[in-house]
Amino acid sequence: MILIQLSAAQGPDECMLATAKALRRLMQEAKAINVELELVESEDGDRPGTLRSALVLLRGEQAETLADNWCGTLQWTCASPWRKGPGRKNWFIGVTRFTPQQTFSDGEIRFTTLKASGPGGQHVNKTESAVRATHVASGISVKVQSERSQHANRRLAAYLIAWQLQNRRQQREAQLRAQRRQFHHEVERGNPIRVFRGEGFEPA
Repeated sequence: MILIQLSAAQGPDECMLATAKALRRLMQEAKAINVELELVESEDGDRPGTLRSALVLLRGEQAETLADNWCGTLQWTCASPWRKGPGRKNWFIGVTRFTPQQTFSDGEIRFTTLKASGPGGQHVNKTESAVRATHVASGISVKVQSERSQHANRRLAAYLIAWQLQNRRQQREAQLRAQRRQFHHEVERGNPIRVFRGEGFEPA
């Protein structure tokens, strides 16, 4: 189970478009090597078809390899679809793997079980494998039903709560110390690990 985040950071609309294109490319590469990819959370950009960020869950034997191949700064080289004339053609986004740095003691998270909903037939309706987890101190609550076992859903729920808590801390730090921008708000402009070109977002 690997969580990775794609982010346009504070980039312009073109970076948000690159984030959406990168997500589609990541989905294609995951499918090609039999890695299961689930979009856990996303934030739309200002223009239709763009994304500020996306959080995805990877599962499978090749998940580690796929994550290693994507994490870092991505460069998209393409003329802007919205700006006329010559100008900037390199757009940068960031991809990072989320590894929870905190552990929760008993009582910090309240878990309740419930029946999973959605497609799945009789098995889904009869199995109480879904989990709702609430972080008592912050009130953050998530529902997880994507894993096959209740134990795995509890672990993923704890991951998501840790991720949201980290985002809250980053937002507070950004407000107090604007010069110390966290990864979600800043992407290194240069030294890309991968470069893509053109409307089709093809690897260079």
